[in-house]
Amino acid sequence: MTTPQQPIGSGFGFRSTTNDVLSGISLTGKTAVVTGGYSGLGLETTQALSAAGAQVIVPARRPDVARAELAAVPGVRVEPMDLADLDSIYRLADALLAIGRSIDFLIGAGGVMASPETRVGPGWEGQFAINHLGHFALTNELWPALVAGRARVISYSSAGHHLSGIRWDDVQFDTGYDKWLAYGQSKTANALFAVHLDALGREHGVRAFSLHPGSILTPLQRHMSHDELTDRGWVDAAGNPADPTFKTLAQGAATGVWAATSPGLSGLGGVYCEDCDIATIADPVGPMDSGGVRDYAIDPGQAARLWRLSSELTGLDTVPTTA
Repeated sequence: MTTPQQPIGSGFGFRSTTNDVLSGISLTGKTAVVTGGYSGLGLETTQALSAAGAQVIVPARRPDVARAELAAVPGVRVEPMDLADLDSIYRLADALLAIGRSIDFLIGAGGVMASPETRVGPGWEGQFAINHLGHFALTNELWPALVAGRARVISYSSAGHHLSGIRWDDVQFDTGYDKWLAYGQSKTANALFAVHLDALGREHGVRAFSLHPGSILTPLQRHMSHDELTDRGWVDAAGNPADPTFKTLAQGAATGVWAATSPGLSGLGGVYCEDCDIATIADPVGPMDSGGVRDYAIDPGQAARLWRLSSELTGLDTVPTTA
Protein backbone atom coordinates (compact mmCIF):
# COMPACT_ATOMS: atom_id res chain seq x y z
CA MET A 1 0.00 0.00 0.00
CA THR A 2 1.22 3.48 -0.82
CA THR A 3 1.81 5.62 2.28
CA PRO A 4 -0.36 8.78 2.20
CA GLN A 5 1.58 12.02 1.84
CA GLN A 6 0.08 13.57 4.96
CA PRO A 7 1.20 14.18 8.56
CA ILE A 8 0.81 11.36 11.07
CA GLY A 9 0.85 13.53 14.21
CA SER A 10 4.34 12.50 15.30
CA GLY A 11 4.32 14.67 18.41
CA PHE A 12 7.44 16.48 17.22
CA GLY A 13 7.79 19.70 15.28
CA PHE A 14 9.84 22.54 13.86
CA ARG A 15 12.01 23.06 16.95
CA SER A 16 12.45 19.38 17.92
CA THR A 17 16.06 18.24 18.24
CA THR A 18 17.90 15.00 17.68
CA ASN A 19 17.82 14.41 21.44
CA ASP A 20 14.05 14.84 21.42
CA VAL A 21 13.37 12.35 18.63
CA LEU A 22 15.81 9.78 20.04
CA SER A 23 14.51 9.98 23.61
CA GLY A 24 13.94 6.45 24.88
CA ILE A 25 15.38 4.85 21.71
CA SER A 26 18.41 2.58 21.95
CA LEU A 27 20.40 1.92 18.79
CA THR A 28 22.83 -0.49 20.41
CA GLY A 29 23.76 -3.18 17.91
CA LYS A 30 22.60 -1.08 14.94
CA THR A 31 24.83 0.04 12.07
CA ALA A 32 24.40 3.29 10.16
CA VAL A 33 26.13 4.64 7.08
CA VAL A 34 26.02 8.45 6.93
CA THR A 35 27.36 10.25 3.86
CA GLY A 36 28.61 13.72 4.70
CA GLY A 37 28.77 12.48 8.28
CA TYR A 38 31.68 14.69 9.34
CA SER A 39 30.29 18.14 8.50
CA GLY A 40 27.18 20.18 9.19
CA LEU A 41 23.98 18.17 9.52
CA GLY A 42 25.82 14.96 8.73
CA LEU A 43 28.18 15.48 11.67
CA GLU A 44 25.24 16.25 13.95
CA THR A 45 23.55 13.06 12.72
CA THR A 46 26.65 10.95 13.33
CA GLN A 47 26.99 12.31 16.85
CA ALA A 48 23.33 11.69 17.66
CA LEU A 49 23.29 8.12 16.33
CA SER A 50 26.54 7.31 18.13
CA ALA A 51 25.20 8.71 21.40
CA ALA A 52 22.19 6.40 21.06
CA GLY A 53 24.52 3.39 20.70
CA ALA A 54 24.84 2.90 16.94
CA GLN A 55 28.02 2.03 15.11
CA VAL A 56 28.39 4.66 12.40
CA ILE A 57 30.34 4.33 9.15
CA VAL A 58 31.19 7.67 7.54
CA PRO A 59 32.27 7.63 3.89
CA ALA A 60 34.46 10.67 3.33
CA ARG A 61 36.02 12.44 0.37
CA ARG A 62 38.53 13.90 2.84
CA PRO A 63 39.11 11.00 5.26
CA ASP A 64 41.86 12.74 7.24
CA VAL A 65 39.57 15.71 7.89
CA ALA A 66 36.73 13.36 8.79
CA ARG A 67 38.84 11.43 11.28
CA ALA A 68 39.92 14.67 12.94
CA GLU A 69 36.33 15.93 13.20
CA LEU A 70 35.09 12.61 14.57
CA ALA A 71 37.99 11.77 16.88
CA ALA A 72 35.90 12.30 20.00
CA VAL A 73 32.84 10.42 18.73
CA PRO A 74 32.78 6.77 19.84
CA GLY A 75 31.84 3.92 17.55
CA VAL A 76 32.65 5.69 14.27
CA ARG A 77 34.57 4.27 11.33
CA VAL A 78 35.71 6.54 8.49
CA GLU A 79 36.18 5.11 5.00
CA PRO A 80 37.38 6.90 1.84
CA MET A 81 34.66 7.62 -0.72
CA ASP A 82 33.76 10.40 -3.14
CA LEU A 83 30.14 10.68 -4.28
CA ALA A 84 31.41 12.05 -7.60
CA ASP A 85 33.57 8.97 -8.26
CA LEU A 86 31.80 5.67 -8.98
CA ASP A 87 35.00 3.65 -8.61
CA SER A 88 35.43 4.93 -5.04
CA ILE A 89 31.82 3.96 -4.30
CA TYR A 90 32.48 0.44 -5.59
CA ARG A 91 35.58 0.13 -3.41
CA LEU A 92 33.72 1.27 -0.30
CA ALA A 93 30.79 -1.06 -0.93
CA ASP A 94 33.10 -4.02 -1.54
CA ALA A 95 34.89 -3.31 1.74
CA LEU A 96 31.67 -3.02 3.73
CA LEU A 97 30.06 -6.10 2.18
CA ALA A 98 33.22 -8.10 2.89
CA ILE A 99 32.72 -7.46 6.59
CA GLY A 100 29.38 -9.25 6.39
CA ARG A 101 27.59 -6.76 8.65
CA SER A 102 24.02 -5.74 7.91
CA ILE A 103 23.17 -2.04 7.58
CA ASP A 104 20.17 -0.69 9.48
CA PHE A 105 20.27 2.93 8.29
CA LEU A 106 21.70 4.55 5.17
CA ILE A 107 21.47 8.32 5.50
CA GLY A 108 22.41 10.41 2.49
CA ALA A 109 23.31 13.71 4.14
CA GLY A 110 26.24 14.51 1.86
CA GLY A 111 25.88 16.92 -1.02
CA VAL A 112 26.52 20.30 -2.61
CA MET A 113 24.39 23.41 -3.20
CA ALA A 114 24.48 26.15 -5.83
CA SER A 115 27.99 25.22 -6.90
CA PRO A 116 29.74 26.58 -9.98
CA GLU A 117 29.31 24.47 -13.09
CA THR A 118 31.26 21.27 -12.58
CA ARG A 119 31.44 18.16 -14.72
CA VAL A 120 32.18 14.78 -13.16
CA GLY A 121 32.42 11.23 -14.44
CA PRO A 122 31.61 11.11 -18.16
CA GLY A 123 30.49 14.74 -18.15
CA TRP A 124 27.57 14.62 -15.72
CA GLU A 125 26.39 17.90 -14.19
CA GLY A 126 28.00 18.00 -10.76
CA GLN A 127 25.04 18.65 -8.47
CA PHE A 128 22.88 15.97 -10.10
CA ALA A 129 25.80 13.54 -10.01
CA ILE A 130 26.91 14.18 -6.41
CA ASN A 131 23.53 14.71 -4.78
CA HIS A 132 21.64 12.00 -6.65
CA LEU A 133 23.67 9.62 -8.80
CA GLY A 134 26.30 9.00 -6.12
CA HIS A 135 23.66 8.02 -3.60
CA PHE A 136 21.83 5.95 -6.22
CA ALA A 137 25.05 4.03 -6.88
CA LEU A 138 25.88 3.60 -3.20
CA THR A 139 22.41 2.23 -2.45
CA ASN A 140 22.60 -0.24 -5.31
CA GLU A 141 26.05 -1.41 -4.31
CA LEU A 142 25.10 -1.87 -0.64
CA TRP A 143 21.81 -3.57 -1.45
CA PRO A 144 22.58 -7.00 0.13
CA ALA A 145 23.55 -5.37 3.44
CA LEU A 146 20.46 -3.12 3.35
CA VAL A 147 18.18 -6.12 2.84
CA ALA A 148 19.93 -8.00 5.64
CA GLY A 149 19.30 -5.06 7.98
CA ARG A 150 15.77 -4.36 6.72
CA ALA A 151 17.15 -0.87 6.47
CA ARG A 152 15.65 2.57 6.27
CA VAL A 153 17.25 4.68 3.55
CA ILE A 154 17.04 8.42 4.17
CA SER A 155 17.48 10.78 1.23
CA TYR A 156 18.23 14.41 2.01
CA SER A 157 16.09 16.50 -0.31
CA SER A 158 15.25 20.15 0.39
CA ALA A 159 12.62 22.81 -0.08
CA GLY A 160 14.94 23.68 -2.95
CA HIS A 161 13.11 21.01 -4.95
CA HIS A 162 10.44 23.69 -5.52
CA LEU A 163 12.90 25.41 -7.86
CA SER A 164 12.85 22.72 -10.55
CA GLY A 165 11.44 19.37 -11.50
CA ILE A 166 13.55 16.95 -13.54
CA ARG A 167 14.59 18.63 -16.77
CA TRP A 168 13.94 15.59 -18.91
CA ASP A 169 15.05 17.33 -22.11
CA ASP A 170 18.35 18.55 -20.61
CA VAL A 171 19.16 16.82 -17.33
CA GLN A 172 22.87 17.58 -17.65
CA PHE A 173 22.41 21.29 -18.44
CA ASP A 174 24.17 20.93 -21.77
CA THR A 175 22.41 24.02 -23.15
CA GLY A 176 23.27 26.45 -20.34
CA TYR A 177 23.92 26.21 -16.62
CA ASP A 178 21.93 27.73 -13.78
CA LYS A 179 23.26 26.81 -10.35
CA TRP A 180 19.91 27.14 -8.58
CA LEU A 181 17.91 25.20 -11.16
CA ALA A 182 20.59 22.51 -11.06
CA TYR A 183 20.32 22.37 -7.28
CA GLY A 184 16.53 22.24 -7.45
CA GLN A 185 16.58 19.40 -9.97
CA SER A 186 18.99 17.40 -7.80
CA LYS A 187 16.75 17.83 -4.76
CA THR A 188 13.69 16.71 -6.74
CA ALA A 189 15.77 13.71 -7.77
CA ASN A 190 16.48 12.95 -4.10
CA ALA A 191 12.76 12.88 -3.36
CA LEU A 192 11.87 10.79 -6.41
CA PHE A 193 14.68 8.36 -5.56
CA ALA A 194 13.04 7.61 -2.21
CA VAL A 195 9.65 7.10 -3.86
CA HIS A 196 10.86 4.41 -6.24
CA LEU A 197 13.38 2.81 -3.89
CA ASP A 198 10.57 2.32 -1.40
CA ALA A 199 8.35 0.79 -4.07
CA LEU A 200 11.09 -1.66 -5.00
CA GLY A 201 12.41 -2.30 -1.51
CA ARG A 202 9.38 -2.69 0.72
CA GLU A 203 8.81 -6.36 -0.10
CA HIS A 204 12.43 -6.92 0.95
CA GLY A 205 11.99 -4.97 4.20
CA VAL A 206 13.81 -1.87 2.94
CA ARG A 207 11.91 1.42 3.30
CA ALA A 208 12.91 4.86 2.07
CA PHE A 209 12.07 8.44 3.01
CA SER A 210 13.14 11.84 1.72
CA LEU A 211 13.14 15.04 3.73
CA HIS A 212 13.64 18.77 3.99
CA PRO A 213 15.79 19.44 7.07
CA GLY A 214 14.83 23.11 7.29
CA SER A 215 16.98 26.19 6.79
CA ILE A 216 20.27 25.96 8.66
CA LEU A 217 23.61 27.72 8.23
CA THR A 218 26.17 25.01 7.50
CA PRO A 219 29.16 24.49 5.18
CA LEU A 220 26.57 23.66 2.50
CA GLN A 221 26.47 27.40 1.76
CA ARG A 222 30.20 27.49 0.98
CA HIS A 223 29.60 28.29 -2.69
CA MET A 224 27.46 31.34 -1.89
CA SER A 225 29.02 34.78 -1.65
CA HIS A 226 28.59 37.06 1.34
CA ASP A 227 26.37 39.31 -0.80
CA GLU A 228 24.12 36.38 -1.71
CA LEU A 229 23.74 35.45 1.94
CA THR A 230 22.98 39.00 3.04
CA ASP A 231 20.61 39.66 0.14
CA ARG A 232 18.56 36.67 1.26
CA GLY A 233 18.61 37.90 4.85
CA TRP A 234 20.38 34.78 6.07
CA VAL A 235 23.27 36.70 7.64
CA ASP A 236 23.92 40.32 8.56
CA ALA A 237 26.73 42.52 7.28
CA ALA A 238 29.12 41.05 9.84
CA GLY A 239 28.29 37.50 8.77
CA ASN A 240 26.21 36.66 11.84
CA PRO A 241 22.98 34.64 11.55
CA ALA A 242 20.11 37.04 10.84
CA ASP A 243 17.05 34.91 10.07
CA PRO A 244 15.14 33.83 13.21
CA THR A 245 13.38 31.07 11.29
CA PHE A 246 16.64 29.18 10.78
CA LYS A 247 17.15 26.03 12.81
CA THR A 248 20.09 24.96 14.93
CA LEU A 249 22.14 21.99 13.78
CA ALA A 250 20.41 19.73 16.30
CA GLN A 251 17.02 20.88 15.03
CA GLY A 252 18.04 20.57 11.40
CA ALA A 253 19.33 17.02 11.79
CA ALA A 254 16.26 15.93 13.76
CA THR A 255 14.00 15.13 10.80
CA GLY A 256 16.52 12.79 9.22
CA VAL A 257 17.20 11.02 12.50
CA TRP A 258 13.46 10.80 13.17
CA ALA A 259 12.80 9.33 9.72
CA ALA A 260 15.55 6.75 10.26
CA THR A 261 14.56 5.62 13.74
CA SER A 262 10.96 6.51 14.61
CA PRO A 263 8.76 3.54 15.59
CA GLY A 264 5.85 5.64 14.33
CA LEU A 265 7.03 5.11 10.74
CA SER A 266 7.03 1.33 10.97
CA GLY A 267 5.39 -0.08 7.85
CA LEU A 268 5.45 3.28 6.09
CA GLY A 269 7.72 4.73 3.41
CA GLY A 270 8.17 6.51 0.13
CA VAL A 271 7.13 9.90 1.50
CA TYR A 272 8.73 13.32 1.92
CA CYS A 273 9.12 14.58 5.49
CA GLU A 274 9.76 17.91 7.20
CA ASP A 275 9.73 19.16 10.79
CA CYS A 276 9.84 15.58 12.10
CA ASP A 277 6.61 14.47 10.43
CA ILE A 278 5.35 13.50 7.00
CA ALA A 279 4.84 16.70 5.01
CA THR A 280 1.71 17.91 3.28
CA ILE A 281 1.47 18.34 -0.49
CA ALA A 282 2.45 21.89 -1.40
CA ASP A 283 0.34 24.47 -3.15
CA PRO A 284 1.61 24.28 -6.76
CA VAL A 285 1.78 28.08 -6.99
CA GLY A 286 2.76 28.79 -3.39
CA PRO A 287 6.15 30.15 -2.30
CA MET A 288 8.97 27.75 -1.52
CA ASP A 289 9.06 28.72 2.14
CA SER A 290 5.40 27.77 2.64
CA GLY A 291 6.48 24.16 3.10
CA GLY A 292 5.27 20.85 1.76
CA VAL A 293 6.31 18.80 -1.24
CA ARG A 294 5.50 19.51 -4.87
CA ASP A 295 3.46 16.79 -6.52
CA TYR A 296 6.08 16.25 -9.25
CA ALA A 297 8.63 15.28 -6.57
CA ILE A 298 6.53 12.35 -5.32
CA ASP A 299 5.03 11.22 -8.63
CA PRO A 300 5.53 7.43 -9.02
CA GLY A 301 5.74 7.64 -12.81
CA GLN A 302 8.49 10.26 -12.71
CA ALA A 303 10.23 8.30 -9.96
CA ALA A 304 10.31 5.16 -12.10
CA ARG A 305 11.54 7.16 -15.10
CA LEU A 306 14.34 8.70 -13.05
CA TRP A 307 15.33 5.28 -11.73
CA ARG A 308 15.63 3.96 -15.29
CA LEU A 309 17.69 6.98 -16.35
CA SER A 310 19.96 6.65 -13.30
CA SER A 311 20.48 2.96 -14.02
CA GLU A 312 21.37 3.73 -17.64
CA LEU A 313 23.82 6.47 -16.63
CA THR A 314 25.60 4.48 -13.91
CA GLY A 315 25.24 1.00 -15.39
CA LEU A 316 23.83 -0.19 -12.06
CA ASP A 317 20.66 -2.20 -11.54
CA THR A 318 21.20 -4.22 -8.37
CA VAL A 319 17.90 -3.48 -6.64
CA PRO A 320 15.30 -6.01 -7.90
CA THR A 321 12.92 -4.21 -10.24
CA THR A 322 9.78 -6.06 -9.22
CA ALA A 323 7.55 -3.08 -8.40
